Amino acid sequence: MSAPAPSFATILDIYTRMLKIRRFEEQVGQLFAQGQLPGFVHLYIGEEAVAAGVCAALRDDDYIVSTHRGHGHVLAKGGDMRRMMAELFGKATGYCKGKGGSMHIADFAIGMLGACGIVGGGIPVAVGAALSAWYRGSDQVAVSFFGDGAANEGSFHESLNLASTMRLPAIFVCENNQYGEFTPAHRAMNIRDIAGRAAGYGIPGVIVDGTDALAVYTASAVAVARARAGQGPTLIEARTHRRSGHAEGEQAFLAGQEYRSAEELAAMRAGDPLARLHRTIVAGALIPDAQLEELDQTISQAVAEAVAFARQSPEPALESLYEDTWV
Repeated sequence: MSAPAPSFATILDIYTRMLKIRRFEEQVGQLFAQGQLPGFVHLYIGEEAVAAGVCAALRDDDYIVSTHRGHGHVLAKGGDMRRMMAELFGKATGYCKGKGGSMHIADFAIGMLGACGIVGGGIPVAVGAALSAWYRGSDQVAVSFFGDGAANEGSFHESLNLASTMRLPAIFVCENNQYGEFTPAHRAMNIRDIAGRAAGYGIPGVIVDGTDALAVYTASAVAVARARAGQGPTLIEARTHRRSGHAEGEQAFLAGQEYRSAEELAAMRAGDPLARLHRTIVAGALIPDAQLEELDQTISQAVAEAVAFARQSPEPALESLYEDTWV
């Protein structure tokens, strides 16, 4: 099964999703550094091609489940910047009314079933959504995003086993950014290819360059078509990188103990996925450069408006402390 080459409209759509993520995350990083955001934030800069490429291959009614590094997934699925920013500020107008914060944003209306701060915790949720689609006889699919560290969790193996046994419409997307917090992947597993684990469950395992948004889109479109046709799940390993650290402000507790070399960081910057797609668009004369610049300005303005909305939003009322909670 193969996927057709993406159209001009699809390429622009993917680029737009990536640009939204980049500008949003850059602003979040600045706000955190200024001490304006409560809690920790885990930025998605450098991994934009994965979320954008995958979500561009989905329908609005398909499901995704995210991780602690989830801002990019929400935006790629069509999340509201203003409600996201308000949630990061802890305001009542946020997605979770200011109670969830960075690692728990969800929007069921767009099929975003939530981020999860527990490593590997979201994978079974996606399988549950896929089981629901199978049971109801719909042709929806469910995507689980997770990191290389989560591929070593029991939830990963149990989920792949169940999904493959029942031929569920699930797609497992491993965002292999080479590090689990501060530990290189090669020190945590005795294999190189996480996608190779798919063979143990009798499903396809695909390795894709996670900095090439169009390659991610193509691999995802094939996996989605298989899932909709009742042929079961696919494991996609997208090899990517995170430009920032595991969490913003990590230098404060690392005490100068760098875990990535200057050469490695330079290579990451050189392989920037947004710049890569921009070069592809310009080289192919697919979209005028002036239109791309105008798009950037429009998105940057939307991010600024989201910040203003968050600042002006009310704090959660004290009497709402126990509302919308489960005990």
